Amino acid sequence: MTLAAAQPVTMLPSVDDRHRDPRHYPHGVAFMDGQYLPMSEAKISVLDWGFLHSDATYDTAHVWEGRFFRLDLHLDRFWGGMERLRMKIPYLREEVTEILHNCVALSGHKSAYVEMICTRGGSPTFSRDPRQSENRFIAFAVPFGSVANKEQLEHGLHVSVSETVRISPKSVDPTVKNYHWLDLVKGLFDAFDAGGETALILDENGNVAEGPGFNVFVVKDGGLRTPAFGVLPGITRRSVFDLAAETNLKAVAEDVSRADLSGADEVFITSTAGGIMPVTRVDGAPISDGTVGPVTKRLMDLYWKKHSDPAWSTQVSYP
Repeated sequence: MTLAAAQPVTMLPSVDDRHRDPRHYPHGVAFMDGQYLPMSEAKISVLDWGFLHSDATYDTAHVWEGRFFRLDLHLDRFWGGMERLRMKIPYLREEVTEILHNCVALSGHKSAYVEMICTRGGSPTFSRDPRQSENRFIAFAVPFGSVANKEQLEHGLHVSVSETVRISPKSVDPTVKNYHWLDLVKGLFDAFDAGGETALILDENGNVAEGPGFNVFVVKDGGLRTPAFGVLPGITRRSVFDLAAETNLKAVAEDVSRADLSGADEVFITSTAGGIMPVTRVDGAPISDGTVGPVTKRLMDLYWKKHSDPAWSTQVSYP
């Protein structure tokens, strides 16, 4: 079925037009209301519950050197999130896959950050009954971005641990990817105030949880540990477990205390936006000798090699 490809495509703005746009939208392509649009034209109503109440779920995949990485796992999580939030979209999974591929192909980006979103939408009568809302599907592809820049990838990030507590999983299901980020944003400001480059925040039991858009791993005596409670089970986190199994590294999900973090042999974070990224300082103090460790380097190398593996990636067909 080629429903997605059959929709009208709005011409993208020229480079000069984009430079004149004071909002500096990234050069990319979005899909909304059955058509493909430049990013500057992709807008939702201010009455959409996704905007008013953060009532939405989403997932973000990436394309590297013209290939989607583990897209099926992202689609699994997106569909699971919609089911748990009682949302529905008018597209089959195969159609969404085609839409995402089309966004990338039309954008021309060989390395891209690709998002699929379902918002609660709004009620025609402005009702507060979520059952009366018309759910909306949006997708887009923009240039690939990373949590860590080139220098940080080479020498490691400086992470600060904020006392901010992650939203309780008793309130918001952390396995459903969502936009409830005020705790993470507060953690970021705390980290910046303390001289850090990014943040980790705590779970309700005082253990390390996660950061803004990433999971964390500690390496100790050759084994890997990552927080299990109150965190999003990231796809890159899952990839680390898969790589560990392939290379006979022990990896477990369990509580990680602040002492475990500062006393680790190595620390790294994981995200679709950047992959596996080293951390060499926590709260101003070096981790081990303050350099990127051998386990982290090995996993980083294996992770990027998997991007050309057909078992882990799928080719985008560009026009």
